[in-house]
Amino acid sequence: MIETTPKASSTLQFASAPIETILEVSHLRKTYAKKQALQDVTFSLKAGTSFGFLGPNGAGKSTTMKILTGIIKADSGSVKLFGQELTTDADAVSKYIGYVPQEITLYEKLSAYDNLEFFGQTYGVRGKELKQRIQEVLTQTGLLDRAKDEISTFSGGMKRRINIAAALLHRPKLLILDEPTVGIDPQSRNHIFEMIRELNREGVTIIYSTHYMEEVEVLCDEVAIMDQGMIKAMGPLGELLDRYGDNAIYLEVNGLQELPPLEHVTSTRKEGSGWVLETERMNSVMQHLLQLASTHSWDVKQLTVVRPSLEHVFLRVTGTQLRD
Repeated sequence: MIETTPKASSTLQFASAPIETILEVSHLRKTYAKKQALQDVTFSLKAGTSFGFLGPNGAGKSTTMKILTGIIKADSGSVKLFGQELTTDADAVSKYIGYVPQEITLYEKLSAYDNLEFFGQTYGVRGKELKQRIQEVLTQTGLLDRAKDEISTFSGGMKRRINIAAALLHRPKLLILDEPTVGIDPQSRNHIFEMIRELNREGVTIIYSTHYMEEVEVLCDEVAIMDQGMIKAMGPLGELLDRYGDNAIYLEVNGLQELPPLEHVTSTRKEGSGWVLETERMNSVMQHLLQLASTHSWDVKQLTVVRPSLEHVFLRVTGTQLRD
């Protein structure tokens, strides 16, 4: 079944002053049968943000995305988009949202152009404007030369790109992407990354759901870590790394087989040809290591501050490794 965001039937009235917070989600709960999919999910989003939902499959990411687009309803809680309550003004806000579902939602026997024509009409784009937008999004996705080819002849990555193109036809202010790179080739993945960066630079607000940590790190400036239907931690990526990541130093010395005792080092682990030293006294430990290197004429190959990893943050916040 094709899932589409409903066509708008009314006009959303924006305030004269710019709306800074475009999305406010409060205390969302959702249960399927006896399984609680969402538990008290609350967050807000400012215009122009690239916001990442990071979590394993089954964490509640897709359920949240579908509630935001009006495809399903929450059992309780509220969603306010562009200053309007989603439950009462779904048609009014839907024309400002582009949604890329996790499942490929294309007609295999139709051409790329015909698929885009169909989806454009569901978003209320028609006539010359639709023809122009189809040309633009096909160019944007790098598939203009395949416009007349059946979708059945496309690779998985190309189908994903057409799926994204369909969500861009009506020039959404908010683009919601649910696991858009699952099972695709590196070329398509890189193309999608660049498209998302460019859209964000143009002012489109992005919500990006994934279980790939590296995608969050390269695409998102704010992150919500989800697990078991709850947001476990949330904030700017740098702040999360600082808050939950360990301060550490990597030391590699040619010929050094064992480290001498070091003050203010909370743990030491071997990594590659060197050691990772975790510490809350970064400056003091660095100075001490430099003194040791000078005193003992160490041949220091590498001495650097280790950037906290998002994987470590996820492990600390959830108590488990990120699962597929």
